[in-house]
Amino acid sequence: MRAVIRHWISTDRKFSGTLKNLLGFYPTNISLYRMAFRHKSAAQNSSDEINESNERLEFLGDAFLGAIVAEHLFSTFPYKDEGFLTKLRSKVVSRNHLNNIARKMGIPEIMNINDAHFTGSSVYGNALEALIGSIYLDKGYKKTKEFILDRFFGLYVDIHELESTETDFKSRLTEWSQKEKQSLEFKVLQDPHHSQDRGFHVGVFVGNSLIAQSSHHSKKRAEQLAAEKAWASITQQVQGNV
Repeated sequence: MRAVIRHWISTDRKFSGTLKNLLGFYPTNISLYRMAFRHKSAAQNSSDEINESNERLEFLGDAFLGAIVAEHLFSTFPYKDEGFLTKLRSKVVSRNHLNNIARKMGIPEIMNINDAHFTGSSVYGNALEALIGSIYLDKGYKKTKEFILDRFFGLYVDIHELESTETDFKSRLTEWSQKEKQSLEFKVLQDPHHSQDRGFHVGVFVGNSLIAQSSHHSKKRAEQLAAEKAWASITQQVQGNV
C-alpha cells in the first residue's frame, strides 16, 4: 500500500508506472531501478571513485538469477542428472537468451546509454540482471524469486525450446577450429586484480588474431561470452562468402 501511495505522490510517476507494468508491483526505492538501467557510458564517477553504473547491481542480480534458476530446474526436472541441469541452466542465463528476454520486456526503451560509447546489445541482458539485483535490494529475496518465476519464466522462457537449443559456443568454436585446422586459444587479457570493473577480460584468438573479447566476474562465463561473440563473427564471415 505504501508503494502505491508513494507512486501517486512521486514526481517520477511515469517511470514508476513503467516499472509497475514491467515488474507487476510498484517500486519502493526508485533510484535503485534508475541505476539498474544506467549503462557505464552514461554514468559518472562518484567521490569515492565508484562508477555509478549498473555493473554492481548486475553482479548481484547474476548471482540470484543463477541460484533461483538452478532451484527451479531442480524442482521441474526431478529425474534429470546434474549434466542436464547444468546445461539447461547455462542456456537460460546465456547472454543471447537474456538479451532476447530484455528486448521483449522493453528494457532497451528505458536504458540510459550514451550513444557515442554504445558497445553492443549485451548491455540489455546485463541490465536485466541489474534489474534483478535492484528488486532484491528493494523488496528482498521472496519478491525477487516471485519475479523470476512468475515473470521471467512465466512470460518469457520456453524451457522445451531451450532444451533443443545449443548454446555451448566454446564447444562449437573448438569443433570448428579442429575441422578448419585453425589454432584456437582463450587468453585472459586482464584479471580482476588489474581491471577497473573487477572482472576477467578474456580474448578469443584464432591463429595470432584477436577476433572477440568479453568480460565477466566469472572467468568461465567470460570465456563463453567471448566465444559467443567469436562464433557470431565467424558465422557472419561464412555467410558473407557464400
